[in-house]
Amino acid sequence: MGTASSDQAEREPLLSPSSTETNNLPVYSRVYGRRWLVLTLFSLLGFMQGMVWNSWGPIQNSAMRAFGFTKPHIALLVLWGPVGYIPWLLFMWLMDNKGLRVSLLLSAFLMLLGSALRSIPLEEEKLRQWLIHGGQLLNGLAGPTVMSAGPLLSTTWFAPDQRATATAVATLVPYLGSAASFIVGPLLVPAPNDSLPTTAHGAAGGAPHDLFIRDRIQLLMYSEFGAVVVLFGAVLLYFPSRPPMPPSVAAASQRLRYRSSIIRLLSNGRFLMIALAYAVPLGVVAGWSGVLDMILTPAKVDAGWIGFWSIVGGCVFGVAMARFADSIRGMLKLILVLMLAGASLSATWFTLTCMTRLTHLPSTAATLYTSCILVGIFINSSVPIFFELFIETVYPVPEGITCGVVTFLGNLVMGMFLFFLTVSHTDLSWMNWCLTGSCLFSLMLILFFRESYDRLYLDVFVSA
Repeated sequence: MGTASSDQAEREPLLSPSSTETNNLPVYSRVYGRRWLVLTLFSLLGFMQGMVWNSWGPIQNSAMRAFGFTKPHIALLVLWGPVGYIPWLLFMWLMDNKGLRVSLLLSAFLMLLGSALRSIPLEEEKLRQWLIHGGQLLNGLAGPTVMSAGPLLSTTWFAPDQRATATAVATLVPYLGSAASFIVGPLLVPAPNDSLPTTAHGAAGGAPHDLFIRDRIQLLMYSEFGAVVVLFGAVLLYFPSRPPMPPSVAAASQRLRYRSSIIRLLSNGRFLMIALAYAVPLGVVAGWSGVLDMILTPAKVDAGWIGFWSIVGGCVFGVAMARFADSIRGMLKLILVLMLAGASLSATWFTLTCMTRLTHLPSTAATLYTSCILVGIFINSSVPIFFELFIETVYPVPEGITCGVVTFLGNLVMGMFLFFLTVSHTDLSWMNWCLTGSCLFSLMLILFFRESYDRLYLDVFVSA
């Protein structure tokens, strides 16, 4: 099961009259203990994809010193993440027709190749820059599957009362990877010492301190490459597309085909409404957090710890809220309203604090830390709740296609956001206003959204 790719039979109903009934589950359904191993492998791969994507932001000053990067170069390195979503339709088609195993193997291979390119120790500065950019792009191409397949995995392997929790773990662990880069990067790579003389960036005869920085960045590249190699081997050895028997009626039911699904999504006004409510704040926050160090440089506040705790807090809070959603079903809209209201207040607080000369609000490390962390907690924790609401709204559209569309929109917004950063990188106050506006925009859309739970109805009433 773990070595064969899925085929057309995988798209047909899995219900069989020869199956047996298990306790507390729909007839002909069963959950397997191996689902936790599948979830762990998927989550760890997402962790590394997020960590590789965010490698350069936390060490941008050192990278500029060692490799001759500029601030627009650093923004472009982050931009390769959303650029990788351009061929998202191809990856969604592959997921829909070939299953999870083939899709994840391809993504793992792209990550392997990308991290290998970044690790080639060339002395030629321009060529090394090109290899690093190419590696970031290949890692970005793994994003459509890693960031979109979580709900498909949870539906395929988990019972209805565990789906939201599994979705939260699968979708939020990649954010933990980007958070870890705020710690691992500065821990391995020292900040440049401006009091020391510099020579040509990374040249063989450069200043000893610059050469040491370059060597430590090389160590970081090797470490991430080694981790990706291990995970690729693990996925290659064991990662089945689906269990022998489905865990629920919804997992066993037939879904729309690829073309019909795309048409259904693009013609569904309610779906487009919540897709925008998801994509706009998530895209803005992703781009904003990727260059948080640049935003907070005038305040002389360490962005590493802010980025770390905002993402970690969002992941922990997101899993907790997903577990709450599993125990009390049909409350997804209310949970999102509360999260987005908190995000709007926190973003407004941060923006006004950064304008202390006009607002006279206290701009201390404590207020900046608190407001930034709260933004991350509320926005990041909303991701799995949004995903579950998407699937309930457009069921029986396949989960992978649904989440692929919305993650593409989110990355499109992030790409536009970072593109403007490459043009206007002197005064960054506009980024804070975009953050606040995006949260308020999303809150308004969710308030006027009419929710429905078609998949939940199938599991609860049909199975009964």
